[in-house]
Amino acid sequence: MNIFDLYLDKIKELVKELNKEGLIELPESLDGINVDIPPANFKCDMSSNVAMVLSKSNKKSPLIIAEELIKFIKKRDKDIDEISAAKPGFINIKFKPIYWNEFVKEINSNYKEFGINKKNKKKNYLIEFVSANPTGPLHVGHCRGAILGDVITNLLLFNKHKVSKEYYVNDYGNQIINFTKSVFFRIREILNKEKFPIENQDLYPGDYLIDIAKNIIDKNKKLNFDDYEAVSSELTLLAVKESLTLIKGNLKNLGITHDKFVSETDIVKKKEVEKVIQKLTEKNLVFEGKIKAPINEGDKKWVEREQLLFRSTDFGDDKDRALQKSDKSWTYFASDVAYHNNKLDRNFDKLINILGADHAGYIKRITSVVEALSGSKDKITCKVSQLVKLIKDGKPFKMSKRKGDYITIEDLIDEVGKDATRFIMLNRSSDVELDFDFEKVKEKTKDNPLYYVQYCYARISSVFRHVNLDIKNDLNINKYDFNYSDAEIDILKKISEWPKCVEASSLRLEPHRIPIYLYELSSKFHSYWNMGKDDETKRFININKTISDDKLVFLKIISNTIKSGMNIVGVSTPEKM
Repeated sequence: MNIFDLYLDKIKELVKELNKEGLIELPESLDGINVDIPPANFKCDMSSNVAMVLSKSNKKSPLIIAEELIKFIKKRDKDIDEISAAKPGFINIKFKPIYWNEFVKEINSNYKEFGINKKNKKKNYLIEFVSANPTGPLHVGHCRGAILGDVITNLLLFNKHKVSKEYYVNDYGNQIINFTKSVFFRIREILNKEKFPIENQDLYPGDYLIDIAKNIIDKNKKLNFDDYEAVSSELTLLAVKESLTLIKGNLKNLGITHDKFVSETDIVKKKEVEKVIQKLTEKNLVFEGKIKAPINEGDKKWVEREQLLFRSTDFGDDKDRALQKSDKSWTYFASDVAYHNNKLDRNFDKLINILGADHAGYIKRITSVVEALSGSKDKITCKVSQLVKLIKDGKPFKMSKRKGDYITIEDLIDEVGKDATRFIMLNRSSDVELDFDFEKVKEKTKDNPLYYVQYCYARISSVFRHVNLDIKNDLNINKYDFNYSDAEIDILKKISEWPKCVEASSLRLEPHRIPIYLYELSSKFHSYWNMGKDDETKRFININKTISDDKLVFLKIISNTIKSGMNIVGVSTPEKM
C-alpha cells in the first residue's frame, strides 16, 4: 500500500473531471504532478505540487489554483482532517486519526507486498560487479562495490524484476602472466628451497601465494615444475582456479554469490573480439588513427602512432579509444567491448556495471560502445563505488595479517563481522568516500546504526515473547477500531514512507537510502519506547501483563518493515541482543 501513489491517482482523476466540467485547463502531460513526503517543518501527512503544475496552462498563480482545488479535495475525502496551501503553491494534507486504522489493517494483512513497486514494468537485468583480477583474495577496496552490487540486486528482486549477477574474470593478459610466474616461483620455493625473487617488481609478493602454491602441489602430484614454459599454460588455469576459490570464499563470507563467472580468455579464444570489431567496422565506427598524449603523460614521453581506434567521440567521449596495442594484440578495452557485446547478445533489458573508484574514468568509453552496439543511450548504467578509509583510535588503520600491501575482506569480517561490514559500507552514498570507524561499529549506542536497528527489532521481539507470541508468525486482528496517539501516528507516517524509499532506491540505484530509512524508523521507535518510562499509556505491556490489539499490530508492522529492509541489505534481525 503506497498511500502517496493512491492519492496521486485521486488527484489526477479529480483534475481530469474538473477539466471535463470546464473548470480548469490541463497541461499536455500530468506526469509532473506528484504527491510526496512533506518537509519536516510542515505538520501534515503528504504534500502535492499539483497547483504549480496547473499554473501555467491556467494562467493563474499556484496559490490561487491551490485554494480552488482544496475545496474540491476536501469535499471528496472524508478522511481529511486539515488541508491547506503553502507557498509557492503546495497543497498540504493531514488525515484524521481514524485514517491510520485502515492503513494499519492493510499493511498487516499484506505485509509481504508492502513496499513493492507494482506500477513499473518488470525488466530483466544483468548486473556485473566485483570483477577483480583473479590474482589473490579480495581486499577492502573491493568490499564496498561487492556489497553495493549485491544490495542493488536485492532491491531489484524485491521489486519483482529478474536479475542475473555476473563476475567478469580478467584471466587474460600481462597481469595473469605475472601472477602465474609468481605462483611458479612459490612452488619452486616450496619444492626446491629456491628463494622467491622478491626484487622483481612485476611479481605478486603476497604470502597468500604460498597457500595457492601448496594447494596446486597437493592436487597435482604428477605435474612437473622444472620448466616454466612447459607448464605455464596448465599452471595458469590452476592458479586462476585457486584464486577464484579464494575470491568466492571471500564473497560467500560477505553473503554474496554470483550466478555466472565469465572468462576473458574464453571471450578472446572464441574470437568474440574479432566479431565485435567487424560489427563496429560495418557501422563505420572503427578506423586507423592517432591518439594525442594524455594530459598527465606529457608531450615528450608520448609517441603518436597509427592505431585501430573506436569512434568513442561520436558518443560524447573526450577522445577515441584504442582497440589494439603496438604489437597488434588486443587492448583491455577491446576485450571489454567484446564482453559487453556478449551481454547484449543475451537480450537483457538493462545492464548495470559496478565500478571501483579507480575505474571512474572508464565509464564514458564503455557507455559509448554499448550505445554504439545497442543503439540505446539507456541500455547501461554504471555506478562507482568510492574509496573506504578504515579508522581505528581516530587514525587510519592497516591490519592485514597477510603481506601484499592490502587489507583483506577476510581480515575485516574477522574484526567486525558480516552484518556490520554490509550495513556500514552501505550507510552512505556510494559516490562519496566512506570512513569505516571500528570503534563506532562495535559500540552499543545510537551512534552505531546497525546496533540501533537490530536493537529495535530485538525490543519488539521481547514484547512478543512476553505474551507468548512468535514474532515470525502472522498476526490476525478481528477489529481495527483503534485510536492511535500523535506519537504513534508519527511512527505510522514513517512506515508509510517505506514504499517511497524503496522506489527511490530502486529507480536511482541508491541502496544507501534503505539503512538510512531503517535508522530513522528505529530512532522514532526507541524514542516512543523511552516515553513509556514516564507515561503508562505508552507502555506495550499493561498492568495486567497483557498487550492490547492496537499496540500489538503497531509493533508487528514496525517489525515487518524492519525485517523487510534488513533482508534487502542482507543483514540479520536477531530476536535477542
